[in-house]
Amino acid sequence: MSADVDQDKLLALCADEVASGRLPACQLALARDGEVVLRATFGAAEDARFTVFSVTKALLAATVWLFLPEALRPETRVAELVPELAREGFDEVTVEHLLTHTAGFPRAPMGLEEGATSEGRRARFARWRLDWPPGSRTEYHATSAHWVLAEVVEQVAGQDYREVVRDRVIDPLGLSALRLGLGADACPVLDVVLVGSPTELDIPVVPVGAHLLRFNEPAVRAVGVPGAGAVSTADDVALLYQALLHDPKGLWDPAVLADGTGRVRNTLPDPWTGVPANRTLGLSVAGDDGNAVLRSFGQATGPRAFGATGLGGQVAWADPDSGVSFCFLTSGLDEDQVASFTRSSRIATYAARCATPGATA
Repeated sequence: MSADVDQDKLLALCADEVASGRLPACQLALARDGEVVLRATFGAAEDARFTVFSVTKALLAATVWLFLPEALRPETRVAELVPELAREGFDEVTVEHLLTHTAGFPRAPMGLEEGATSEGRRARFARWRLDWPPGSRTEYHATSAHWVLAEVVEQVAGQDYREVVRDRVIDPLGLSALRLGLGADACPVLDVVLVGSPTELDIPVVPVGAHLLRFNEPAVRAVGVPGAGAVSTADDVALLYQALLHDPKGLWDPAVLADGTGRVRNTLPDPWTGVPANRTLGLSVAGDDGNAVLRSFGQATGPRAFGATGLGGQVAWADPDSGVSFCFLTSGLDEDQVASFTRSSRIATYAARCATPGATA
């Protein structure tokens, strides 16, 4: 099947999702050789910015990697930097546990305003409880682990984590539409909208509901929730992943970058899918075991593809075998998480098949 046919299918699928009312708006970008070669927006202005839910995790992971292997190591115990976690159980938590979703506190609460300051975060950390010993099992830590990672970054950098993300990653890469706090409240961002109907799932998934509409509040966007609160265009996310493929600015130690994008450290069974989690220090890897679809990579990426997903079926990945990176964002939070998963899988599949340099839409 030709790349042009798959490109047409990709664009038609996204257009239909909006035209049918299943999504209010969506945007996609595909990049290669450091350039966006395909972009499209449906239901909004071409340059619209979206709330980037857990796709944000790649941005924070890439920031943590800046401090490896010197100021931090994967085996660094977080309690060495965050005294509130220097207590039984939590004193075993490492940077690797946080980045691989094996830390043991997937549902630990954090008020959005609390997380805006080091004092607020640390006060909440002191009240957290472990669900299971660190490293013994895996379960998706929707935001909890990344609040701790934000504090770790502040401690080693001596600077607000949002400033570190901006000064050390976003600005050097020229990603002018991507923001994590620090002015994210000042730029126009599409409001998140709940769509679809909830499905009954007997598995530990992140709940989709009205509480997520708080991300429409300028004050919450300004917080810069470290695991789920960036704003961006799909272009800038796809270009971030190009940087993780090629590192044109030399931001990361080559061994650290290879580790973060390619070394699978967590193969424990994911409680949602039942297959090995295949997590690196911050990302997921498609793998060659026939389960890439269940990891939201679709059916056509190479086994070395790495990426992250987000609520609403948002997805971003890069494929070292093809040199392609891709991002799909939407402002629709589908309460039917099975439908959301199926949609993103189809979109990822077509995207991997339609990488044609120079294409525009």
